[in-house]
Amino acid sequence: MGRYTDNPNAIAALVRGGEVHRDVYIDEELYRLEMRHLFANTWVFVGHDSQTPNKGDYYTTQIGDQPVIMVRHTDNEIKVLYNRCPHKGTKIAIDRTGNTGKFFRCPYHAWSFKTDGCLLAIPLKKGYQDTGFDDSNAKPGMRAVGAVKNYRGFVFARLAEDGISFEDFFNGSLTSFDNMVDRSPAGRLEVAGPPLRYMHQCNWKMLVENQTDTCHPMVAHESSAGTAVQIWKEMGYTEDDPKPPAMEIIAPFMSPYEFFEDMGIRTWPNGHGHTGVHHSIHSKYSEIPGYMEAMHAAYGPERTQGILAENRHNTVYFPNIMIKGPIQQLRNFIPLGPNRTLVESWIYRLVDAPDELLARTAMYNRMINAPTSIVGHDDLEMYERAQEGLHASGNDWVNVQRLYPGPEDFSAEQVENGTTERQMRNQFDAWVRFMTADMPGASAAMQEAAE
Repeated sequence: MGRYTDNPNAIAALVRGGEVHRDVYIDEELYRLEMRHLFANTWVFVGHDSQTPNKGDYYTTQIGDQPVIMVRHTDNEIKVLYNRCPHKGTKIAIDRTGNTGKFFRCPYHAWSFKTDGCLLAIPLKKGYQDTGFDDSNAKPGMRAVGAVKNYRGFVFARLAEDGISFEDFFNGSLTSFDNMVDRSPAGRLEVAGPPLRYMHQCNWKMLVENQTDTCHPMVAHESSAGTAVQIWKEMGYTEDDPKPPAMEIIAPFMSPYEFFEDMGIRTWPNGHGHTGVHHSIHSKYSEIPGYMEAMHAAYGPERTQGILAENRHNTVYFPNIMIKGPIQQLRNFIPLGPNRTLVESWIYRLVDAPDELLARTAMYNRMINAPTSIVGHDDLEMYERAQEGLHASGNDWVNVQRLYPGPEDFSAEQVENGTTERQMRNQFDAWVRFMTADMPGASAAMQEAAE
């Protein structure tokens, strides 16, 4: 047992106002505790129900370090099961996607299970008579996770049997999902192909923090977006000239500090928040022919205006995803170690909307988030430099103090200056609470930390 295991006081001491201890990014024990506690006690994104449209369709992924299967059961509901046979522990499904029919079958000893995990059949079952098998841990079959929620097509799961409800965990933050889905005239999204997957040699929290860091774009992206803007000017174009889609996407990354200050940041309890309260880098995209007419037919002009006037930049859903409503994108930051993170960038089709919208979304994903992207490598270099630098002695603390007013209350929605680091502090407040939620003495530790 290390210094942090079952020690809520030690974990709470890692976060103090505008500073967090470097161990939260580099310590192996804390990483293991995140997998055991944080990712078990929170609601974590699993997938989209359009990935499993038919009964028996499944998709394999992980929650923290736990392998799971998302599958559409015979009752047409989505189930999330641990990807493990209760017999010898063999992984049931190794393909990323597929259709298992009416049951799963273990490839080792042919135990079979219904798509809700219930044990269906065992070869030579008579060999278990009078052995007490009915009272064994294997008898129920493949274990389901603690709780599952399908919210407007997006599937979330909580590993823990007991804990915070989906509604209490997300609260008002779900409006960002609502806006993204409502941009479809049919009120539905569909996954558009597999995600772009991109490995980062850094801690997963660095990527999550960066989603609401508005003081880095004009600095870190000067070599990419800045170069594109400079070439555009050298070609004789001005800011007021119509831009091709690629320039519409990349030029706003070079917006000045004042642009990001004025855009605003909204925070919600439990570590959720978004940039782009008033405007964002997505606000001035060109209209797509036929889209407005489809939206008016579906919602009417007034409701359409309300939907499309929202141009939230990045909405972070704690612990590890971000969505961009205006371009229908979700990024999933999957931790693989204290210094290793797999990033999945998913895009979605707006059902009944013109295909040009999906084309723009796909272009954004390729330009900004692909392993071969223009902008993404800027961030990657910063993350990896930080991961290396945090091992340097002399300073054990990381600063998140920008616009820090003193002790903060994260229990209610709040809107602030768009360059505040409040959302990062909000995430670490949630990090401490959910890391320690099921530890003995956690309440006393939280009270002491608050004081």
